[in-house]
Amino acid sequence: MTTLISTQALHLESHDGFLFSELAFTLRQGDRIGLIGHNGCGKSTLLGLLSGKRVATSGTIHAARACRLQHVEQHLPAGLASLSLYDALLAPVLEHPELHWRIDSLLAELGFDAATAQVPVRSLSGGQHTRLLLGRALLQEPNVLLLDEPSNHLDLPSLLWLEQFLARWRGAFILVSHDQRLLDNVTTRSWILRDGRIYDFDLPCGPALTALAESDVAAAARHAAEQKEIDRLAVSSKRLAVWGQVYDNENLARKAKTMQRRIAKLKDEQAFVSDGAPWRLSLHGKALVAKQLLALDALDALAVRAVPESPVLFHANQLWLKPGDRVALLGANGSGKSSLLRLCWQAMQADEEDERLDLRFHRAANVGYYDQSLQQLADEADLSDALYPFAVQNEASRSQLARRQALISAGFAYARHGQKVATLSGGERARLLFLGLSLASYHLLLLDEPSNHLDLQGKAELGVALQGFEGGCLLVSHDRDLVEIACNRFWVVADGKLEEWPDAASAYARLSLGGGVSPLPQPCMEAPALVPVQSDIDRQLERLCELEQLLAGDLARKPRHQKPASQRVWREELEQLNRALGITS
Repeated sequence: MTTLISTQALHLESHDGFLFSELAFTLRQGDRIGLIGHNGCGKSTLLGLLSGKRVATSGTIHAARACRLQHVEQHLPAGLASLSLYDALLAPVLEHPELHWRIDSLLAELGFDAATAQVPVRSLSGGQHTRLLLGRALLQEPNVLLLDEPSNHLDLPSLLWLEQFLARWRGAFILVSHDQRLLDNVTTRSWILRDGRIYDFDLPCGPALTALAESDVAAAARHAAEQKEIDRLAVSSKRLAVWGQVYDNENLARKAKTMQRRIAKLKDEQAFVSDGAPWRLSLHGKALVAKQLLALDALDALAVRAVPESPVLFHANQLWLKPGDRVALLGANGSGKSSLLRLCWQAMQADEEDERLDLRFHRAANVGYYDQSLQQLADEADLSDALYPFAVQNEASRSQLARRQALISAGFAYARHGQKVATLSGGERARLLFLGLSLASYHLLLLDEPSNHLDLQGKAELGVALQGFEGGCLLVSHDRDLVEIACNRFWVVADGKLEEWPDAASAYARLSLGGGVSPLPQPCMEAPALVPVQSDIDRQLERLCELEQLLAGDLARKPRHQKPASQRVWREELEQLNRALGITS
């Protein structure tokens, strides 16, 4: 298979020491690679090196003549914000008139209509930005894509579109992402960047991480056995050296020196054991003896707006959250999920005389809020002082010593405790906020896109932490693995309403049916031969049959064992499907 890119002895120094050392790998035609690693390990930097936007300290990168590479970065170039979508697509090929015809067809392939093409880029959503950046790259007709976290900030429909696009893409790509579901569905090979080196597996993300964990266990066992031999030789060498000196025996002294050389060689060849991830995420909460922590049960449904006096995004009515509930709040970008969390938080901070009738919460509940903009941490505070507003709520965490110990356990070395919050990276700022939430030990957590700045291990640890969280939680996230692992209830914003669905699968189906979300466009690449593609009508008919079976099965139970709430949800979805399929008017 044709090699498109190869590297030898790639080394890069950073202000904290070396970032990579002696990296060597090849990218072949048709490779579908997931580049995985914890925050700060250098994934984006490595893509910058491969694209030529950064220069290595030493080593070589060789690109074959047949390699046509495009780098799709995380953020829009600053100069695009004021352009229209159409002009932003036109810019890369402005001096190539023979390619201008491609823009109109590409707009349709990316899911943009004629009206959206004239909208300023700064007004587009995160998902539309990702499609725009992909479109600009595709106009260059590449056969290699370097994709730097394209799934960040995408809502579920946009994420599904990206997954379909990559599944149909015929070229090679290197995909940096912290979405394990996406990586498992579209990649066949994994590069795990850790300890300044690359671990290469011909496996998708999940199996590759399992194989790496097994390799770590084997390496630790080899290291322990080798260390035992080193310790034995060291004792023997010391004894022989003493005897040689006491008895003036040169033969014993030579044997001692030989053993020392053997020890040095064993140390050089000793199995490497990784230090692992730089921190571990945890959340400590408290259970409150109460029937409800939060209730949306007004006679007139709660109206959710982005800001006061703006148009209503959706209405919510007759929903509640009790201790032990971990509720996923799902919906398209811009549908009002974050606005509901802000509304809840503001209501909980208001005085008792300002209590709302359409949104009630338990007055004894201690409530924590994770704002996706991470603005709850004071920029000018040092790391220890930034934790004080959280720690003061828990007697065991109030002292300066307790906060410093917590910072060290979260991977912030003692020398960094005087560092200002403003100087932290997004991932480090998220880590500090999670540490604060854990120190406070809340009864109820409002979490707005908490996984945006987390790596794969951080997301997995967040899911486990939420599973064991003793209080209640309302979670806004588009990460399917996190939602399915952590949550036991599912609320969906669609068609201007907030509705509860019985499980994650039906919630995703509700989002895919419409609910104000445009249908997923098909990417421009042809589907591989012999792979059957199921149509929307087939999926809708399958879901219709499934719902009818669920409803019939529940109605067959004794009345006291039936689930009226689920029946109501199933009937509403059946009615929507019937209308969509033209079975009823």
